[in-house]
Amino acid sequence: MYCRNCGQEIDDKADFCVHCGVRVNKGSSPIKEHNLMALIGFVAAFFFPIAGLICSILAYKGSSEYRNGYKNFAIAGIAISSGALIFIVVLVVLFFTGILLSPHFMV
Repeated sequence: MYCRNCGQEIDDKADFCVHCGVRVNKGSSPIKEHNLMALIGFVAAFFFPIAGLICSILAYKGSSEYRNGYKNFAIAGIAISSGALIFIVVLVVLFFTGILLSPHFMV
């Protein structure tokens, strides 16, 4: 079985993880292999930033149910989505204030 905290493989009879020291819950569900929501959030962050942000946040919250590695996809999805949304907001503000269309901006 795998530790729910660090994702390392531990003995099935262990009460504590030998790698991180967290108590192992015997009655809990097993750790899943693939966090599809984290992968969807990461990919969607490039094309649909709001959907990517929502999926990545949900994947980050549920990342303890999965083996290690997928938490990083969720964090990357959050960062990329946030950056894309900030970029879009800046472009919209520049467009509506007229700065983006001014002749001095196009130089």
